[in-house]
Amino acid sequence: MRILMMGGTRFVGVYLTKVLLAQGHDVVLFNRGNKPAPEGVTQIHGDRTDPEQIRSKLVGESFDAIFDNNGRKLEDTQPLADLFAYRVEHFVYMSSAGVYLKSDEMPHIEGDAVNPESRHKGKFETEVYLEKRGVPFTSIRPVYIYGPQNYNPIEGWFFDRLSRDRPIPVPGSGMQLTQLGHCGDLAAAMAAVLGNKVAIGEIYNISGTRAVSFDGLARACAAAMGKDPNGVRIVHYDPKQFDFGKRKAFPMRSQHFFADVSKAQAQLDWTPQFELVAGLKDSYENDFLASGRDKAEVDFAIDDEIIKAVG
Repeated sequence: MRILMMGGTRFVGVYLTKVLLAQGHDVVLFNRGNKPAPEGVTQIHGDRTDPEQIRSKLVGESFDAIFDNNGRKLEDTQPLADLFAYRVEHFVYMSSAGVYLKSDEMPHIEGDAVNPESRHKGKFETEVYLEKRGVPFTSIRPVYIYGPQNYNPIEGWFFDRLSRDRPIPVPGSGMQLTQLGHCGDLAAAMAAVLGNKVAIGEIYNISGTRAVSFDGLARACAAAMGKDPNGVRIVHYDPKQFDFGKRKAFPMRSQHFFADVSKAQAQLDWTPQFELVAGLKDSYENDFLASGRDKAEVDFAIDDEIIKAVG
């Protein structure tokens, strides 16, 4: 298949491109050209936030499938969807499990209510538009994604502190359950959508199969680093007692947040390959250490503020 991928040179897009190339697909990337494309991949340079550039640079192109990995708002994706609505076999959209409304019943399933005030509401609006527009789409809703090249400071936040033998400030009791999915597993799930007619018009949660507590994640990161998980010093605090302003004290939402991935497993013949500690070890060795982040300057001012107040 000839496949258009929006982005493709960062994080999940890098993994997905490798999977698609290994499967024999012809991959074309559309991005600003700030990073080189892998060997054997065509790159079309353009700004996706400019509808005229989408039209002028892609109107003469033909694709069997499209992966939209980085559309955040409806206006990001609408020009692309309108241009290829009746000219593409499959449009795979990267949404987010962050669209779900906070619930007393967990895990989240694909039919759960969405939060109209979520910072990810643009992704849900895009899903609705793709369906109404008649685009043959599939939507992917990851929970937290981790792994090498992650630009969202999740596992790196823990590695920063553990590598310097610092305490880990965790909001609340630390028993909040969350869920991480390795970028390689996410890429495999997205590739498994192609050629699967059952997936047309469907939404899939994608992540690891198990939830982990915040405290458990801290210990899992330590284990991935070769440290004693039981030796991790965790400092619990009440975030309501602090005024951090726009500063972020913890890399994840302080609530239970995990999703059921059984629908994807059943319909896509997919299952995650990375157990949590093994996936974290992959990220630690092949990204955190490889990039020299363990020696970089890190601002721990918020941590110090918390630790000093808690005692």
